[in-house]
Amino acid sequence: MKSRLFITVSAVALASLSAPAVAQMSMPGMTMPMAAKKRPTHKAAKPKQIARKTAPKKSAHKHSAAIRGSAVHARHASSVGMPMPMANGGTANPMSQSHGHPGAMSMPMPSQIEPQDQTQMPSQTQPGGTMQMRAPPQSSSEGMKMRMGQQPGQTSTSDMQMGGMSGNTGHEMQMRTAALGPYPEQRESSGTAWQPDSSNAMTGPMLMSGDWMLMAHGTANLIYDHQSGPRGDDKTFVSGMLMAMARHPLGSGAVQFRAMLSPDPLMGPAGYPLLLASGETANGTSPLLDRQHPHDFFMELSASASQNIGPKSSVFLYAGLPGEPAFGPPAFMHRESILDSPEAPISHHWLDSTHITFGVITAGVVLDRVKIEASQFNAREPDQHRWNIETGPLDSTSVRVSWNPLRTLSLQASWAHFKDPEQLEPGVNQTRWSASALWADDPSPGWHAAATLAWGRKSSNGHNDDGFAVEASIKHLGWTVFGRGEQVENRELLGSLSSSGFKVDKVSLGAVRDFQLADHLAVGAGGLFSLNFVPHALAPFYGSRDPTGMIGFLRLKLN
Repeated sequence: MKSRLFITVSAVALASLSAPAVAQMSMPGMTMPMAAKKRPTHKAAKPKQIARKTAPKKSAHKHSAAIRGSAVHARHASSVGMPMPMANGGTANPMSQSHGHPGAMSMPMPSQIEPQDQTQMPSQTQPGGTMQMRAPPQSSSEGMKMRMGQQPGQTSTSDMQMGGMSGNTGHEMQMRTAALGPYPEQRESSGTAWQPDSSNAMTGPMLMSGDWMLMAHGTANLIYDHQSGPRGDDKTFVSGMLMAMARHPLGSGAVQFRAMLSPDPLMGPAGYPLLLASGETANGTSPLLDRQHPHDFFMELSASASQNIGPKSSVFLYAGLPGEPAFGPPAFMHRESILDSPEAPISHHWLDSTHITFGVITAGVVLDRVKIEASQFNAREPDQHRWNIETGPLDSTSVRVSWNPLRTLSLQASWAHFKDPEQLEPGVNQTRWSASALWADDPSPGWHAAATLAWGRKSSNGHNDDGFAVEASIKHLGWTVFGRGEQVENRELLGSLSSSGFKVDKVSLGAVRDFQLADHLAVGAGGLFSLNFVPHALAPFYGSRDPTGMIGFLRLKLN
């Protein structure tokens, strides 16, 4: 009878030690089954020897000892990082918790794991099968820092809903929120304009100084420009911009200061040759024709403040001298689809010429993916003196509605009344309309593409003149290929306003290759070819119906 009992108890002990264990990790709100661990063969034989040498009445005691021996082995496996398969396909290292800690991780494993005294670490499962382990945060801001990959107590502007800049990663950059509301920073472009959330964020050297986030960004171009025909010209010149930004928490929002400077005045008041371009003046008496005017040295000196009024909404105020009112798409040198092109669009004065406005105040409200804003501004275009700051009454008005229905798409429609905008046409007011769609996405790993479709209209003296632009760019491995197609109705190309506008078209295609010189400095070399189309009435002035243009350039970029 005793021998039968001995055999039965031994069989049960062996079965419990050798049978596959079905373990599971219990966590708040989730259960993760774990595959059984196979016990090494040199350990499996040990209980048999104990069973043969021990009286049947002590077999239960030895069975418990065998279980504890197995638990020691299991703890050793855990200490060297044995993975535990999770239900969603990921793996995690087992971490058992001591009893008596509320909310501690519980991983019951029959006949294997013995409780251990470790720090309580509730876990959460992330998409893709990854598991994030975190200790209970001391505050909500500490928890946010840990979710963003920072250590508790690390200096960060996450307290103002921005990611830390010190040693930040791409993930942290994506976590930073914008200056004007609780949305991704990538959505903000020039002035208060929006672009797609999937746009590449503006890059440059960044520094944290207390709660201040400081950033710089810039481009300097050395350009050789050739425009063909009797109205063309050749010129070598420098263009570009340098921007500095400082941002600080303010209540539930942020305050931001931004300055942007340009070397364009160095090229002279007549700017550079650009067939079919018109607008502004070099001498105060005659208009610039087939040339692009230089931008002022002070492109932007602005300040903004925002306050969140909900988890996805905010109100904001923006002011600049100069600044950019709420009209049109982002300025061309900030549109991701064409910012790598060294030349201005001929549709500039239909779409975005207000990006340098000497006096503007904008107020707006953000409601999740919609932004409604209005501006009072000085609509007078900059004069021929490019080094100074001008002033004037804020007697013009604009309204813009922006909508980002998808992370890859940004739409806007805007209207503005311009009072006395042209220096050479005093007393003539204009009404302008604009609508645009901007798209950006990563079509494949390592590739990034962007595109813009924009329309603008200028109305004055009973005439409605339209301008259209289609732009696109694609980036891969240091290369950027970009192109643009445009059509405008221009009444200024013959030197004075004509009763009927001339429809002129332009197509340009270019490429640039950038090479990283240092952590925040790149050098690039590129070129561009353009083909212009003019009607028969203008062909004698341009030498043909399809004059051409070519540009070669070198550039330095802060990135």
